[in-house]
Amino acid sequence: MLTPRNPVTSLAAVSLICALALIAVATALEAKPKMEKRAFGKIQDGRSADLYVLSNDQGIQAAITNYGATLVSLKVPDRNGKAADIVLGFDDVSKYESGKAYFGATVGRYGNRIAHAKFSLDGVTYTLEKNDGDNHLHGSFNKRMWAAKDASTSAGQALELTYVSKDGEDGFPGDLSVKVVYSLPANENELKIDYTATTDKDTVLNLTHHSYFNLAGQGNGDVLQDQLTLFASKFTPVDATLIPTGELRPVQGTPFDFLKATAVGARINQDDEQLKFGKGYDHNWVLDLKDSKSIAEAAVVFEPTTGRVMQVWTTEPAIQFYTGNFLDGTVQGKDGKTYPFRGALCLETQHYPDSPNHPAFPSTELKPGQTFHSITTFKFSVQ
Repeated sequence: MLTPRNPVTSLAAVSLICALALIAVATALEAKPKMEKRAFGKIQDGRSADLYVLSNDQGIQAAITNYGATLVSLKVPDRNGKAADIVLGFDDVSKYESGKAYFGATVGRYGNRIAHAKFSLDGVTYTLEKNDGDNHLHGSFNKRMWAAKDASTSAGQALELTYVSKDGEDGFPGDLSVKVVYSLPANENELKIDYTATTDKDTVLNLTHHSYFNLAGQGNGDVLQDQLTLFASKFTPVDATLIPTGELRPVQGTPFDFLKATAVGARINQDDEQLKFGKGYDHNWVLDLKDSKSIAEAAVVFEPTTGRVMQVWTTEPAIQFYTGNFLDGTVQGKDGKTYPFRGALCLETQHYPDSPNHPAFPSTELKPGQTFHSITTFKFSVQ
């Protein structure tokens, strides 16, 4: 004969099971590392900067400050599983405020150079700040305090930074609202940077990221033995002030051919006018894109001593390759390390330099009602 169930006992058992399940879920959530927020010093006007540390399950850790929406450090494992910081930078916000190298910066309004610090739009000529000889370079977003908030999801940790550039800042027209999101997917070996922007007046815009990478570890020698591949059959030659001439020149037969993996230093000192102008590589490569609207692989860097590999993926049409030609061993960075000549390389995804003055170049105009959107992803592996 079956004994009737006691409804009270059954209900208590179900409640206990539910409570245990909730405890298990809560414990699992607590076990996931949370984004860490630290003080990062003060700038001259007394405002405090913060440092936000993101981490994921693959051993990657990124530290970002709300001053300049700047990537301060990026720790990535080598072939033996040992992590090292692979980007140049400083230990305190005051050095970023006084520094001129754009270490890790979010660059804007216009990444790269605009000739004679002038351009015309809708029949109006705009005069910009001359901060690179007679030209305008990069803008001042890296010297601004951005609003920051945790944008993490179940997919991974993320930091959202926003800034409103007022009409006339650096000479550019329009109130520009910019959002930059750094994210570390939990189960991917990558750092993703997602940009969006809107304006209330016709303007020009070219946002990029300006980390100086040394895959052997920041401050550990030069990058001349790094093997670089650039998926670009053409580059934009420059004049003596590094302004594009307007030509799209094939790389074949020149020191600018990185279609196959080639040591960064293999041809950097050749007797070539373009290399002399840049004091090494400091040029814009035109990417070989099959679909201009999709994200595509732009570059690969392999560092032989550690085995680290970095792939650069982007929705942008071009990439600036720069070999730290103005580093000279006098800048003291993180952990007391100094940065030697060509002690890092930059791979800045972008539209072409000086596009507002070259109608044949892809347009960088942004109008009210439009939304600028761009993605760049740095993917890491070892070999």
